[in-house]
Amino acid sequence: MSNLSKWLNEEKIQYLENISDWKEAIQVAGRPLLEEGAISQQYIDVIIQQKEDIGPYFVIAPRIAMPHARPEQGANKLGLSVVKLATPVKFDADENDPVDAIFMFSAADSNSHIEMISELAEVLSDEDKMNQFFNSRSKEELRAVLLTDNVVN
Repeated sequence: MSNLSKWLNEEKIQYLENISDWKEAIQVAGRPLLEEGAISQQYIDVIIQQKEDIGPYFVIAPRIAMPHARPEQGANKLGLSVVKLATPVKFDADENDPVDAIFMFSAADSNSHIEMISELAEVLSDEDKMNQFFNSRSKEELRAVLLTDNVVN
């Protein structure tokens, strides 16, 4: 099962009732990575600018965004943070809008994140886990879904 606990901890899992827009969602998702030094503010700024320039390239599936930028754009080390929104926000991602699951990651090179992304993909492709994730209504419920092998009922 998932080993996301290697990259996620209490500070990097967030549950929020409301945010104003997609820009705030990106800022909020980046804050724990910024605080631990995994990224610089430039990393967050680049993601926002690229979304404005080329669109929501990081909205990977209905309800799910995975914002990231290139290593040289402010990534200092491997990092992962998760935000679940009670009230989804629009990213102008057509059929994938609105988004209520944000998985931000960073990697300081082109290879170090492969294991982490593989573990994350395992969670994202697990229908039961994702149903639990989308139905979570607190940080504690999210932590139980993401950091344990147990099925939460």
